[in-house]
Amino acid sequence: MSEFDTQVPSAFDPFADANAENSGAGTKEYVHVRVQQRNGRKSLTTVQGLKKEYSYNKILKDLKKEFCCNGTVVEDPELGQVIQLQGDQRKNVSSFLVQAGIVKKEHIKIHGF
Repeated sequence: MSEFDTQVPSAFDPFADANAENSGAGTKEYVHVRVQQRNGRKSLTTVQGLKKEYSYNKILKDLKKEFCCNGTVVEDPELGQVIQLQGDQRKNVSSFLVQAGIVKKEHIKIHGF
């Protein structure tokens, strides 16, 4: 019994580093690009998590012009401002955000089907 007591390590919390305030783990801000199914073949693309200093209306205007689709900016109480576009524009939006220099490629998460 004394043999096992000496080999058992002290309590170790594997998530202690992620919970630390000064740690860089888990502090990345991601931009989420999602697709939602509407009626039949219709779909809706949402972009969430852009920084607050960007003008959502200007980004929306450029996206609408670039991809020939309609869209709007919706204010959500939990998520903040969300850009909605008609159609499945996930790949187009992610490449546009990277080329415009708004977000780095590693900070974009694409969700859906």
